[in-house]
Amino acid sequence: MSSDENIRSILQETKTIAVVGISHKPQRASHQVAKFLMEKGYTVIPVNPKYKEVLGETCYATLEDIPVAVDMVDCFRRSETIVPIAESAIKIGAKSLWMQLGVINEEAAAMAEAAGLKVVMDRCPKMEYFILKIER
Repeated sequence: MSSDENIRSILQETKTIAVVGISHKPQRASHQVAKFLMEKGYTVIPVNPKYKEVLGETCYATLEDIPVAVDMVDCFRRSETIVPIAESAIKIGAKSLWMQLGVINEEAAAMAEAAGLKVVMDRCPKMEYFILKIER
């Protein structure tokens, strides 16, 4: 599941990341991580029904509203809210489901893995980028 090899392959193969629960506030982790990922060359798609735009990108209310293919769904939501996000990630054909630090949902992970998605729980892609020395 959250092995270094799995994480490395996700970060190297991913091109488009939907950040669910992103905030428009620069001090929030979701904003900082999304900005970092953009700076590293990923296409970041904000997902939060509260906003029209975040980081200069159109913000969508749901994963299903996104008009392009998504490789990774990065979840900045409480653990108990992840199952419906996993269902949406499966529905849109995402390749991976990433749950941020402190976010753990075994049911969502099992569902996503059974549908063929790679799953990471309780990790941060920005931190893993440095830990694993990812090159793009």
